[in-house]
Amino acid sequence: MTEIKFFFNVDDKLNFACKWVKKACEDGRKLVVYAPDGRAADSFDRRLWEFSQLSFVPHVKANHALAAETPVIIASDDANLPHHEVLLNLADEPPPFFSRFEVLRELVSQDEEDRACARERIKFYKSRGFDVTHQDMKANG
Repeated sequence: MTEIKFFFNVDDKLNFACKWVKKACEDGRKLVVYAPDGRAADSFDRRLWEFSQLSFVPHVKANHALAAETPVIIASDDANLPHHEVLLNLADEPPPFFSRFEVLRELVSQDEEDRACARERIKFYKSRGFDVTHQDMKANG
């Protein structure tokens, strides 16, 4: 069953996502970042290129020829996903294919609208029998 964890009170979701993806990649994990909105996907792609001048996170979009060999995939749907280890959701809705993954991570800012969307996603996952854990990033510094 998919392990689901929410990170709450994230200051900058894209910056946090980049750091989290970099760490997971350094740990040898293969990730899919779900960003169904094309602008969000492009923004995250750019942010991965720019966020650290001392390191590189290998990533491509799901339809890229090197997707099967790349540890981080940015996807807008479940077509052509080469791996199903870790899924990071950058959307307001649950990814329709989340249960195919071993791990799902969700990021939630301090914005009330974002928090309301997160509460709906938690209800969705719990209504389907999934355990949901969370970590308050504000409390953790």
